[in-house]
Amino acid sequence: MAEKKPKNKPQGKVALLPPSQRHLVTRFGYGVDATLAADVRRSGGAQAWFEQQLTRPGSFPDSAADETRRWWPDLDRGPLELWKRQVQEIRGGWQVMEDYGRWLLVRRIRTRRPVLEKMTEFWEGMLHVPVSGDAHFTWRVDYGDTVRKHALGRFDEMLAETTTHPAMLIFLSAAQSTKRAPNENLGRELMELHTLGAGNYDEDDVKASARILTGYHVDMWETWKASYVKEDHWTGKVKVKGFTHKNRKGDGREVTREYLHYLAHHPLTAQHIAERLATKFVRDDPPKALVNRLAKVYLKNDTAIVPVLRALVASKEFRSSAGKKLRDPSEDVVATYRALGVRLRKPSKDDSGVYAMLWQASGLGLSPHAWPRPDGTPVRNDIWASPARALGSMGMHWSMAGAWWPTVDLNYREPSEWVPARKPIRFADLVDDVSRDLLHRPATKGLVTTASLATGCRSKEKIDREHGLYQWGFARLLAAVLDSPDHMAC
Repeated sequence: MAEKKPKNKPQGKVALLPPSQRHLVTRFGYGVDATLAADVRRSGGAQAWFEQQLTRPGSFPDSAADETRRWWPDLDRGPLELWKRQVQEIRGGWQVMEDYGRWLLVRRIRTRRPVLEKMTEFWEGMLHVPVSGDAHFTWRVDYGDTVRKHALGRFDEMLAETTTHPAMLIFLSAAQSTKRAPNENLGRELMELHTLGAGNYDEDDVKASARILTGYHVDMWETWKASYVKEDHWTGKVKVKGFTHKNRKGDGREVTREYLHYLAHHPLTAQHIAERLATKFVRDDPPKALVNRLAKVYLKNDTAIVPVLRALVASKEFRSSAGKKLRDPSEDVVATYRALGVRLRKPSKDDSGVYAMLWQASGLGLSPHAWPRPDGTPVRNDIWASPARALGSMGMHWSMAGAWWPTVDLNYREPSEWVPARKPIRFADLVDDVSRDLLHRPATKGLVTTASLATGCRSKEKIDREHGLYQWGFARLLAAVLDSPDHMAC
């Protein structure tokens, strides 16, 4: 169902969340808009909203986000059908994966469950299977669904399912690993990237890890079915760090489960996960004391994720970290659409705005889960803090502020939503109205000065619908607000 073009909003100041509440909602969301602010207030404040998002996300109806899955039928086709359609040149795997990226972006724009989306994105980035790949694309959407299922659950359960998932097996060359020729890719990355962390294992650990994981198969290039072949499992005593097992049975699934459980509960894994969470949601150089506290909570709660997030948000380090994280390319795209209130419709043409969103993210540096290496989407600012990225973001903000591109299958708000029909408004007050609407915060003196420089308007100048700013220059004001640190950072 297409979203209706919004009516002009009533004139007047937008009711803002307190700064501490805005910080929590912004860091664990994709930009504060009227719907999100209303959800926070109905929940009784940001802390209550966050708890509800963690434990009862279903209490926030999300049909507007859920319905978008039907826009791209290939996302629900099975691996064999997808492969046949590629072979028959009906639709290539790269096109299906582009649809997956677009779907993720649209979900993030529309969702009322941003914490679930944010944590799904986080784990998909850490337990990374890139969307590029001529084989694992067949299972990649199912892999994302698997991560989403566990994103607010227990890490040990998520690790067990993702490590042996066909997409991961194919990507890291374990889908045809056998006792005669164990492939070490998955065994190594499982320890380095998914659990213990770099430098916390040796080559003997890698060999044993690879042997434990033998037996899992995917019938590549034929049926694409996943199976377990007992005859291909390496048997004999294995030892990885403090984990030992006699491993006598041809069916090695039991030893695999025990091994993955061991890794998930290892103190080094707790440290690795805690550091990545703190880097993503607090700051690039998280204090060691915070990481240690989060790791203890993780272990005390049997790898449950929700208690760790509660502890992170309750920390003084989190409370003092507002504005210290830079939005990555996908987050910038999503936050810009949400801030401008752009209404998206089901794509009807090749140049649809929904298609353009993926090109916008790529132009800023990276579309969803397209990072080519196994180490996953970076969560540090320095990867994205470049002049090229800044210029790319400014170009995107400018084209969207003027409603110049993209334009197909979407609607932008009009300047009349800010400029009163009868009574003129001071320019400084107009900047404040726009800042409250787009950024959910009052305009600072610095932003008013920046907006004055961008538009040529003086602070006390009266703006009405006959003014040049309204007639042809309003994009300069919107772009100045979107280019500000208050939008680029979170």
